[in-house]
Amino acid sequence: MSPGRGQWRDAWRRLRRHRPAMAALVYLAVLGAAALLAPHLAPYAYDAQDLALGATPPSAAHWFGTDVFGRDLFTRVLYGARVSLLVGLVATAVALCIGVLWGTVAGYLGGRVDAVMMRIVDILYGLPFILFVILLLVVFGRHLVLLFLAIGAVEWLTMARIVRAQVMSLRHQEFVLAARSMGFSTPRILFRHIVPNTWGPVIVYTTLTIPNVILLESFLSFLGLGVQPPAASWGLLISHGVESMEAYPWLLLFPALALFTTLLALNTLGDGLRDALDPKTAGDAP
Repeated sequence: MSPGRGQWRDAWRRLRRHRPAMAALVYLAVLGAAALLAPHLAPYAYDAQDLALGATPPSAAHWFGTDVFGRDLFTRVLYGARVSLLVGLVATAVALCIGVLWGTVAGYLGGRVDAVMMRIVDILYGLPFILFVILLLVVFGRHLVLLFLAIGAVEWLTMARIVRAQVMSLRHQEFVLAARSMGFSTPRILFRHIVPNTWGPVIVYTTLTIPNVILLESFLSFLGLGVQPPAASWGLLISHGVESMEAYPWLLLFPALALFTTLLALNTLGDGLRDALDPKTAGDAP
């Protein structure tokens, strides 16, 4: 008899068969490594100016050209990746922690506790989230950490609903009843037995949340409420590129292309993870 395979090993095997998802994963890994090593890979300092040079089109010396202040655009796109990806990961992590905890408690306890908690979610869904984030940034300042927290604080609602639905389907399963009969505490049952069995849908939704967070940060930077110069994010670079797109189209083209390809890769990876973690596809294992 051949040895059995675990759920995650089977999921990884199915994911490797999904060529677009694997290509997206490789692209994101390379982009993440390039962003992490930006100080060593960038040919210039991100805030180095050459006013005499001004805006010049792409060339051998400046692969993506330069902006109106003579700053190397390739360097700024590379440094912008650090900010945009960091915002996406950290804000999504904040949303993940809040959403998983909220949905787990609501789904497991049920009854009035569930009704009250989910009505709060419904009320928050009715609020204009963009205005809520803008209000937080205006009141508490435009610090990068506050940007992480503000975006994460409005992106957890759907996560909570997904986790709640999963927990409600698991709380009456035999392994949960067995844990109760053995006298395990409620926190141990939740975080040792129930939450690990919700990771499939949670991981898939997480990969789809990161693009939403990056887009939200780009929108806020476009409005001037995100990252402040001389630092750069893709949203800020796109905002500056729009101002001079007719005269210097490369200032918009390259940041927008970086944002587009990253969002496409994240969504493609999310689709691949959804197929790999779908139990209905488990029967295709040879």
